[in-house]
Amino acid sequence: MNPDAPPVVALRDVRYVYPSGDVAALDGVTLEIQRGQVLAVAGQNGSGKTTLTKLLNGLLQPTNGSVAVLGRDTAGRRVQELARHVGYVFQNPNHQLFARSVAEELAFGPRNLGIDEAEVAARVAEVADAFGLTGHLGAHPYHLGFPIRKLVSIASVVTMRPSIMVLDEPTTGQDHRTAGAITRLLFGLRGAGITVVCVSHDMELVVAVADRLVVMRTGRVVAEGTPREVLADGATLSATRLRPPQITRLSMALSGGMEGPAALTVQELLRDVRASGLDRVGGSG
Repeated sequence: MNPDAPPVVALRDVRYVYPSGDVAALDGVTLEIQRGQVLAVAGQNGSGKTTLTKLLNGLLQPTNGSVAVLGRDTAGRRVQELARHVGYVFQNPNHQLFARSVAEELAFGPRNLGIDEAEVAARVAEVADAFGLTGHLGAHPYHLGFPIRKLVSIASVVTMRPSIMVLDEPTTGQDHRTAGAITRLLFGLRGAGITVVCVSHDMELVVAVADRLVVMRTGRVVAEGTPREVLADGATLSATRLRPPQITRLSMALSGGMEGPAALTVQELLRDVRASGLDRVGGSG
């Protein structure tokens, strides 16, 4: 990532009020997202996370302020146009899937973009292999379990090869195997230079893949930084009721005998324990 490059997404003093109410779902949000960055967005339900992401692909338009994607204001741009650049994966795959087979689901997006059939077939085969879906290509998506259905919904967007991917709670309802597949997918997207916006309560996922974490509360951004910086801010955690990963909570509990910031991973905690000598406490020497 080049910090001097123009952002691929820029929100300027964005306010959004749903037509049915007087409460602002977003209230003065200014945010930039750099190319190739994995940005995690966290916060309690009703904090404005999903509203924020729906502004990126034109599903919603700001009441006030501006949203620019790839240097162009989204005002007046159709969702179909923005879909070429911004792939959106809903939290619930049942709100997204509609085709009669997994193969048709994966093919729909690129076909709708006018990609020729040979390329569509190649993309479907490639993505199905990457997601472990090759054996399910002939199945109806709704005959599959929820975790696999969620993978199909993500894969159906990946076949469109957008430059920006938005995922709303990608690991919700996932078993260990498919949650691991999603984590590897996010690493792969970042490695390919894809910009990722990931709304998630899953702090284990956030610390594993995110370059930057934004925390929202009542329609505003209340904290922003690396996951390590944000999760070290006790006031933010208390105000937003965010729970750090279990390994970080254990690290905090042991912090009286260790120096430095709390660990985010098992490997970091083992390193810190060994450096502090806590692993030798009670030993025979």
